[in-house]
Amino acid sequence: MKDLKTPWTDTASFDKYPRPQLAREKWQSLDGEWQCSFVKGDLDSVRLQDVKFDRQIRVPFSPESMLSGVGRATAPDEVLIYRKTFKCQERDKVALLHFGAVDYECRVYLNGSEAGRHIGGYTAFEMDITQYLQEENQIVICVADPSDTLSISRGKQKIKHGGIWYTPTSGIWQSVWIEYLPPKYIKSLRITPDLDLQKVEISIVTNDGEGGFAVVLDGKEYRTEGDKIEIDIQSPVYWTPENPYLYYFTVRYCDDEAQSYFAMRKFSLGRRDDGKPCFMLNNQQYFMSGLLDQGYWSDGLYTAPSDEAMIYDIQLAKSCGFNTLRKHIKVEPMRWYYHCDRLGMIVWQDFVNGGGRYKKSAILLLPNIGIRVKDSRYKFYARSDIKGRELYYKEMKEVVAQLYNCPCIGLWTPFNEGWGQFDSLKVCEYLRSLDGTRLIDHASGWSDQGGELRSIHKYFVKFRMPKREKRAVILSEYGGYSLSLDGHRSTDKTFGYAKFDGKEKLNAAIEKLWRDEIIPAREQGLCAAIYTQLSDVQDETNGIVTYDRQVVKVDMDRLKELNGILCGRK
Repeated sequence: MKDLKTPWTDTASFDKYPRPQLAREKWQSLDGEWQCSFVKGDLDSVRLQDVKFDRQIRVPFSPESMLSGVGRATAPDEVLIYRKTFKCQERDKVALLHFGAVDYECRVYLNGSEAGRHIGGYTAFEMDITQYLQEENQIVICVADPSDTLSISRGKQKIKHGGIWYTPTSGIWQSVWIEYLPPKYIKSLRITPDLDLQKVEISIVTNDGEGGFAVVLDGKEYRTEGDKIEIDIQSPVYWTPENPYLYYFTVRYCDDEAQSYFAMRKFSLGRRDDGKPCFMLNNQQYFMSGLLDQGYWSDGLYTAPSDEAMIYDIQLAKSCGFNTLRKHIKVEPMRWYYHCDRLGMIVWQDFVNGGGRYKKSAILLLPNIGIRVKDSRYKFYARSDIKGRELYYKEMKEVVAQLYNCPCIGLWTPFNEGWGQFDSLKVCEYLRSLDGTRLIDHASGWSDQGGELRSIHKYFVKFRMPKREKRAVILSEYGGYSLSLDGHRSTDKTFGYAKFDGKEKLNAAIEKLWRDEIIPAREQGLCAAIYTQLSDVQDETNGIVTYDRQVVKVDMDRLKELNGILCGRK
């Protein structure tokens, strides 16, 4: 794999509070230089007293990435061990240690004592380290990552990467930080806007299980003695990608205070004037035109090199006229969602797939000749592992809790192209119990089980709207047109669904695709379309921008005009 610098490689940093949805002023970043070591064995066999820390690693970049300074993978039979010393900033406070994400299983030790454990590579977690804290502290983190050797949620990571599978990432890949809090503090918020009743409900979870809090919104204080409050929003300003208005507020509980925000918006299904189903935003028909977004970077792999890099991707999509990003088989750092919230970008959020070995013959070939197999047949879908299915539910609950307050998220995707798919309609019932405010694409791609949407992936052949389909139809993947540019590939291989040898040919093909197939389909009832994809990723060269974000391959003005027609703005 060749090293490719992005425009932000040499200035990579994270100096802003990692969780804007519940932000506090006092915090201590632990990002930066750590010591590390790779040790043979598993988490139960490691003897920390024998570990020799023989190299440096830059957190929060995985060791496989260029920005980590390591450039080495963690093998399934190894444990990656981190060590760092730091000073306590406030001894008279409760100290919470936060992790944005660690892949996959970790144990945390502070000053020789185990402070906590976590399983799952994509969700945030925290632990109270107050009792272990001293003036000078040493933190040690042990991480194991089996990657695709077990049926865990792992997304596009594969040890033998290539084609649509990418380099695995392990260890700490999102920010690590400490908050110093009063004895009674806010653990979490749940914010639910109600557009129809013109109000917002804000509920609170505290560390002591008590209620009684205040919200300061637009200079006015609202108080409750319970754990939730409803606030009327007079003449609300609706959030849209064209006008992404956010309501910022302060929440106070005892001596704790945090900042957050919400938006008045509603995602739903409705009917067009001709009676065909459609997507609705704020009770108005709205066509969602988007890009598939893998969230990989040539320098940081799973981790963008900076806030500015994340913003670049979102603004590039907007500049091309797209209003949606489908976050594909990955959960991003919370700042990414905040930028989508404030810049105005709808997000379709995939849950992270796992399961056993992917069976192309069963999952790809049969659906494409019209044969649908029930996803309760666990062996057929490589989902026989009971523990793996249980972990999927656990992680789904964690992801929904973590992202619920993000206004940008309009649709959940539990499964993609049959990867690790099982009991999808039951899974959707469970997901709906966790969050009844968003749309659900129960099975994106080929293994349709009869959910609320008909979700189609179409490459190679012409797209035609299905006949006699009563459900809302979405084209959740299409395109994949490839242009490989010398000097901007991390491998010598190229992968795409149609290959072109110049920008003009690529842009002409995209325009023909849209004018001949996608725009007419919208007129026939198509509700949304997601083009593959935002950026190149390793072998894949089908992005509108190169993997290193150095060259935009599409004519942005031309694409913006096409999106205007597709979305009904022209």
